[in-house]
Amino acid sequence: MEQIEQKSLTPDTFLQGIKDCVPTLLGYISIGLAFGVVGIASGISVLEVFLLSVLVYAGSAQFIFCGLYLAGAPVTAVIVTIFIVNLRHLLMSLTIAPYFTKYSTLRNIGFGTLLTDETFGVSVVAAGKEGRLGGKWMDGLNITAYTSWIAACTVGGIIGQWMPDPEKWGLDYALVAMFVALLVLTLASIPKEKLMHYIKLIGIMIISMYGMLYFMPGHLAVLLSTMVVATIGVVLEK
Repeated sequence: MEQIEQKSLTPDTFLQGIKDCVPTLLGYISIGLAFGVVGIASGISVLEVFLLSVLVYAGSAQFIFCGLYLAGAPVTAVIVTIFIVNLRHLLMSLTIAPYFTKYSTLRNIGFGTLLTDETFGVSVVAAGKEGRLGGKWMDGLNITAYTSWIAACTVGGIIGQWMPDPEKWGLDYALVAMFVALLVLTLASIPKEKLMHYIKLIGIMIISMYGMLYFMPGHLAVLLSTMVVATIGVVLEK
């Protein structure tokens, strides 16, 4: 019986991580191409699009960078804004960190540094099904996503040299569309008995955001509302 259970577990291999990343690649490629085009339209070069993708590696932060750069915002404002927007990665890393305690600090830094919204989603689903996550599997998942993102952004930058008006094609809406799709897919995979619970939390999130926007900047309202609603969700689920 134990042998049967072991055979049903996802293999902890780099190749399996690549395979499990494949369904998310369409999202990386489409958003990456859109970012490359938007980046060029914002006035940065293909090389800078490539370096942003390598060093920042965060779709929302990269789109925000282009907007702030185009608006002539100071460097400190760009750095602080991107830092705050990406603080959600702290919450995501904390969620999966308990599965990697047997690995070295350096390996854990690698897991957390390359974690994205999509790889986090794949990891949480896998951990929920099997109660474990493997290091080699995580490397395959993360590195496939990372290299695909860099390639897509760079190709998008090259295409962007011949597409000066990305808004005409709706490419500036690509990131929002991606998050909407992730939300719909997540809700579709939730058992019916929990669906109302999550819909209520989304309602609380909207009300919280609406109220906080009167007292603080949007990026702070997103972060604080997320922490408040996540706490409410954990308490109510118990």
